[in-house]
Amino acid sequence: MKARLPLTVRYAETDAMGVVHHSSYVVWLEAARVEWLNQIGLPYTQIEAQGLAFAVVEIGLVYRSPARFGDVVEVETWLSEATSRTLQYRYRVWKGQTLLAEGFTRHLCQDARGKAVRIPPTLAKTLLTHVNPQS
Repeated sequence: MKARLPLTVRYAETDAMGVVHHSSYVVWLEAARVEWLNQIGLPYTQIEAQGLAFAVVEIGLVYRSPARFGDVVEVETWLSEATSRTLQYRYRVWKGQTLLAEGFTRHLCQDARGKAVRIPPTLAKTLLTHVNPQS
């Protein structure tokens, strides 16, 4: 399953060149992941209530075209891979039909102490039903 999160570029997200600063995309990816989880019926607060967190351990982004203040963009996201301890999400950021950026994040399942742990079976089952490896 893929989810799309529409966002309007805020002035604070732009840089001195008048385009969205590269760091803003990281925030957008997080918002899209949280929305994706909401859409599959698994709010992140529910994961945290189990004493778990999915820490970002790797991120990659390729920027294709700039966005500017006031633009409406959409962040498309999907779960592309799941292992016993990790998840990988893929993303595309669109402005209409124009691809602005694409990338991925990899997450490690951790307990409340920050120790790597296996994803619990019931949580893994829910996540695995939504894996979409297509690019």
